[in-house]
Amino acid sequence: MKSGYLLALLCMVPSLAQADIYKSVDASGHVTYSSAPIKGGKKVILTPLPTLSPTVRSKASPQDFPKVTQEAQRGRDDTRRKILEDELRIETGLLGAATQNLNSAEANPKAARDDEKRKELSGQMDLHQRNINALKIELSKLK
Repeated sequence: MKSGYLLALLCMVPSLAQADIYKSVDASGHVTYSSAPIKGGKKVILTPLPTLSPTVRSKASPQDFPKVTQEAQRGRDDTRRKILEDELRIETGLLGAATQNLNSAEANPKAARDDEKRKELSGQMDLHQRNINALKIELSKLK
């Protein structure tokens, strides 16, 4: 149990976890790195990477930041809802057409190339279904 605490302590102290790095290049040009000295190898001196301190952002808007009235925002939201609903209607129609095309392709099986056509039509159906799902999510986020 004591060795577990010692291991945890060693892992928490980064200075104890650092090791020297050695680099060796053999006659055929193969480069070898090691944490133990290598015959004919040289110690690699690594410089620490620069770090940036995190910036703290203020949540308050500046005094001169332009503001939108509630009426203007409501109008923007209504316009967005109309656009999303129009897109949803279009995608639903495209999904219906893709489903109909796939059903007709499956009803008339011919050569092996028809399998490729069916895969393409199935992919189109999946794309339209994903678009419909995404549009429904966006609509549910509106107030």
